[in-house]
Amino acid sequence: MPKQYEATWASLKTHPTAEWMRRGKFGIYTHWGIYCVPATGPNVTWYPYNMYREGSPQYHYHCKTYGHPSQFGYKDFIPMFTAERFDADEWAELFQRAGAKFAGPVAEHHDGFPMWDASDTDWCAAKMGPKRDVVGELERAIRAQDMYFMVAMHHAENWWFFPHWKPEYDTADPRYAGLYGEPHNLDFNFTGAEVGHDHAEWRAQDKPSRAFLERWKHRLQEVVERYQPEYIWFDFGLRFVHDQYKQDFLAYYYNKEAEWGRQVVASYKWHDIPPGAALLDFELGKTAELTHYEWITDTTVDDGQGWGYIKETEYKTVEEMVHYLVDNVSKNGFMLLNVGPKPDGTIPDESKAILEGMGAWLRINGEAIYDTVPWNTYGEGPTRMRHVGAFSDTKEKLQFTAADIRFTTRGNVLYAIMLGWPPKQFHIESTHALYPGETRSVELIGAGACRWELTERGLKITRPDQRPCEHAYVFKITRNTSM
Repeated sequence: MPKQYEATWASLKTHPTAEWMRRGKFGIYTHWGIYCVPATGPNVTWYPYNMYREGSPQYHYHCKTYGHPSQFGYKDFIPMFTAERFDADEWAELFQRAGAKFAGPVAEHHDGFPMWDASDTDWCAAKMGPKRDVVGELERAIRAQDMYFMVAMHHAENWWFFPHWKPEYDTADPRYAGLYGEPHNLDFNFTGAEVGHDHAEWRAQDKPSRAFLERWKHRLQEVVERYQPEYIWFDFGLRFVHDQYKQDFLAYYYNKEAEWGRQVVASYKWHDIPPGAALLDFELGKTAELTHYEWITDTTVDDGQGWGYIKETEYKTVEEMVHYLVDNVSKNGFMLLNVGPKPDGTIPDESKAILEGMGAWLRINGEAIYDTVPWNTYGEGPTRMRHVGAFSDTKEKLQFTAADIRFTTRGNVLYAIMLGWPPKQFHIESTHALYPGETRSVELIGAGACRWELTERGLKITRPDQRPCEHAYVFKITRNTSM
């Protein structure tokens, strides 16, 4: 079969965003692994990193709760990761009710524990802990709900994740290299790299071995061949994977489209891949303005500190998540929302309530989200982002009002989405550019027709008294296509 994409950035930049992603907008993924057993933050997925770093909150928690990490290592949590109540069909049905169009698991996090039956290690969910092929079970269940299947792959960071240079820990023991990775650079000077994970300088000095890169490629290809995911989401760590390995894999993956008869998507963070060769992802962040390019946010139902299940987390509200989705879509973005299941495989009630609430809103208003494209302005209103890009959510919490409006469009319909219940009469000022006679009708979706007139300030609308839903309200403006 001829290859459409070559393993060069110039060729890979010609790969478009999949049409199903453009139409679907909203997906859900799960951070579920060994790290959900200790279930304490901040960011429980980094518990295995921080438990070995003296001075970190999770190190102190670990020593107090389980003992010193030289006596109780990360591997010792595996028998406690039981998944006895894991039901892939139940998860998939919940995600479908939430309105997601694509979904899937973190197939492997930085901890190096694959959630499938990995062929290159015994340290995986099919052979230890749950003793189940979690990725395979979710792939079948998610496709049965008519959603596209995705996996998140974080393995690139595994090279730097555990302290191989500390012989007192099991992370330096070759017997456990199947989990922690091969011991390497044992005499490297890691001064200043004990707590936290923003250490690009020493990562650049401590580049992965060929064996590690081959394992990275092998695991990706194994997941692709077995489960045929339409979307692969990459976390950071990818920056220091050898450029040719990244090009080779993306060409291999993009060329699967012709074999499978389905479009695929890969996403990345920062500048870990050249712009245009894949979909840009902003972790816990977004753009302030309408963009020429498509992008996606990965965010989470918790307060941004949990990601996986933690006992002490705060949760966002349904309204926050609805507003987040609406704002992204109006600016040419998509949203990938995380939930963190418990060690037994159940999804916390707080997460379920958020997903059910989003689904209830989308069942009424989904036509303003799915299959839409941005208008010539993303919106209007007083609430503005002061911080943009990745992690901007951690710097400010936007409080939208009824004066904040977001726009999407499809065919001859303009959707004006009010991020609060508007007054009885109000103007949509961005519509002042409409021609007299261009507007055919205005209705509040779920409540019925509205009285309206075109003024110098734009459409003046008199809304119905009935609220059709909560959180955000969609005014459907149908236009005549000829003057």
